Amino acid sequence: MVDSSPRPALSRRSFLNRSAATGLGVTLAGTIDGIFGSAASASADVEAAGYGPLVADADGLLSLPPGFSYTVVAQEGVTLLDSGEPTPGAPDGTASFSRRGGDGVVLVNNHEVAYDDDAAPVPHLAGLVYDRGSFGGTTNIEVDSEGNRVREYVSLAGTENNCAGGPTPWHTWLTCEETEDVPGPDNPLQKRHGYVFEVDPQYPDNNQDPQPIKALGRYPHEAVAVDPNEGVLYLTEDASGPLGLLYRFTPPRSALPLGRGSLRELGPTDGKLEAMRAYTRAGDVVTDLSVASRVGTTFYTKWVEVDDRDATTTSTRLQFDYDDVTGTPGGPITRSRKFEGAWWGEGGAHIVASYARFEDGSARRHDGQVWLLNPLKQTLELRLIFAYTPNQNNDPDGPDNITVSPYGGVILAEDGEGKQHLVGAGKQGKSFFFARNEIEGDSEFTGPNFSPDRRTLFANVQTPGHVFAIRGPFRAP
Repeated sequence: MVDSSPRPALSRRSFLNRSAATGLGVTLAGTIDGIFGSAASASADVEAAGYGPLVADADGLLSLPPGFSYTVVAQEGVTLLDSGEPTPGAPDGTASFSRRGGDGVVLVNNHEVAYDDDAAPVPHLAGLVYDRGSFGGTTNIEVDSEGNRVREYVSLAGTENNCAGGPTPWHTWLTCEETEDVPGPDNPLQKRHGYVFEVDPQYPDNNQDPQPIKALGRYPHEAVAVDPNEGVLYLTEDASGPLGLLYRFTPPRSALPLGRGSLRELGPTDGKLEAMRAYTRAGDVVTDLSVASRVGTTFYTKWVEVDDRDATTTSTRLQFDYDDVTGTPGGPITRSRKFEGAWWGEGGAHIVASYARFEDGSARRHDGQVWLLNPLKQTLELRLIFAYTPNQNNDPDGPDNITVSPYGGVILAEDGEGKQHLVGAGKQGKSFFFARNEIEGDSEFTGPNFSPDRRTLFANVQTPGHVFAIRGPFRAP
């Protein structure tokens, strides 16, 4: 077993701002181990970490390191779908898949649009609509081997707040509704929402007649990471009142091995949906993950079954103890402020907690955590923490979507205060800014992911919606 005792206190590290515009620090706490490497020097110069200082973009869209360039493969209200309508708004979670025929990739691009948003809606095309009262969904964007746009078309419509999701080992995309809305007098919804849907990037006919995967539960879903060995799914919940949970879905043995469409064939109560209960080495239940402040802190995990996964009368997170309400059927449980991105890699599920503040009820403040859930050891280890800093403009804060880099480490999409960045953390234990959003409004980054051939990093800016293909001299940072 891994020693779960917190490591001795270490001095706070300050990694330099890769923009080199102000000289302010990128601040992390502790050391970075595992996929982030061993302890790094206390201060890394701008050339030693990542890819060097960011170069201001003359077009005012995306600043990148020297040698890197981008193309815009989709733009809200500007590029056109095959059906003639403009590209929908609010691009969020995204993944890329090999294009049939082998030339380029297909991106499945979430659109976090709600029924009452101003963002450009996902068109309601025949056979692709779940709920006529809602306007989120997904588009598929085909890109050639050089990162140039080929075409874009609707692959799912009539869903609500499609936030993140996750790719599957069988090369489909699971798109998540970050809501638990139901039809009511104050909205036009016709069906219940808060589900996961499967989208096929390579066989469009499989996207006809969309159906929610009710076995995965109904709650404000954020992201999904799929264990390719066991077929188990790990799902995050971004919610408050009370804070959200981390879930595990174990499919029935009769459904294994999972493949295209097999999740859709499950009944609403097939398999087992459970919530994570974390423990200290001493056996105490950890009810709030914000208490962990040092990299290397490791908790042990058990899983407690969700009684009513469709939340018929009570939200799934309310089926466990919270605040002053105890003695619920689910008992004590582990929560976190802003469970966000999830991505499988290095033998486990990487889980992001975006930030924590005293005012939201958290025990400690931080500007972001990345955890590694190891299903074999049944442990949850803190791999990266961004220390709380009052000046948010040049210190990274609010990590959201995540991808595991094929070159080592991770890329995080920032959704915080001030300027927004793609933040990398490499194997040598150094953190760096890889990109900076220069579009007016400083909207969040979303959906970072690498193409299957590792040559292109795709990423989005949510408002106004842009989807970028980034090319350049990628290497182990």
